[in-house]
Amino acid sequence: MAGNPFTNHPHEVGESYGEHLAHAGQSGLRLVGSGIACLIHAVFPFLFVHTASDTVKDMHRGIAKRTDGPNWERHPII
Repeated sequence: MAGNPFTNHPHEVGESYGEHLAHAGQSGLRLVGSGIACLIHAVFPFLFVHTASDTVKDMHRGIAKRTDGPNWERHPII
């Protein structure tokens, strides 16, 4: 495998290692929290009624915004 495995993917998506760490870490924590809320909701259906679905919808909007924008390093005009 050529290159640095810690920076290959972050650079492919136009981020530094630190930026990628922050975004991926935040997403992971939100998913874990939402998953816990979902498990609680399974036992107590009156709690966290929309938490998991609202989290997923919000995360999708945020990720779509980041990936739909132009990435001039990967796709230069010239």
